[in-house]
Amino acid sequence: MPLDGELWLDRKKFQRTVSIVRRQDKSDHWKEIRYVIFDAPKLEQKFEKRLEFVRELVEGKKLAHALAHGHELCKGIDHLRMELARLEALGGEGLMMRKAGSKYESGRSSTLLKVKTFHDAEARVLKHLPGAGRHKGRMGALQVELEDGTMFSVGTGFSDAERANPPAVGSMITFRYQELSEAGVPRFPSYVGARG
Repeated sequence: MPLDGELWLDRKKFQRTVSIVRRQDKSDHWKEIRYVIFDAPKLEQKFEKRLEFVRELVEGKKLAHALAHGHELCKGIDHLRMELARLEALGGEGLMMRKAGSKYESGRSSTLLKVKTFHDAEARVLKHLPGAGRHKGRMGALQVELEDGTMFSVGTGFSDAERANPPAVGSMITFRYQELSEAGVPRFPSYVGARG
């Protein structure tokens, strides 16, 4: 039975998880990783029945490195905000909300919603990085620098017109990001606009 989940080590341990997974060896480091299961895509049942199946599967087999992800019924917007704040304080990225009684859909779905907080910041444009593929011949990303000297690239959020005429080197931009990495680099930065 195919299961939908992700490899997980712990909160604020994303870089270590990636490091272990990329090793592709049989070292003891893999014993730190667990497979957190949140759905059974091929089970032709509503969401709640699929969750019950996953819980029974994992609990029945007493799997050392797999666990069923906990789910909680949302009791309203205030409950959603409190839970989002609680998880983000623990280092979580956000919440996934599944419509009650929904069937599994692969790809983007109107029955599964990601809820997360974004942060805005500003950075100085250092360089225009060339595009590839669909963006060949125009800007692909901006290399930027934060006030503290942290450098990174912003490659999403641009319209075709903005890629053809990007913000000037030396100008300031506003970008949105999810969180800072352990090294203080904004994760998943997305262009918002040139600072006016």
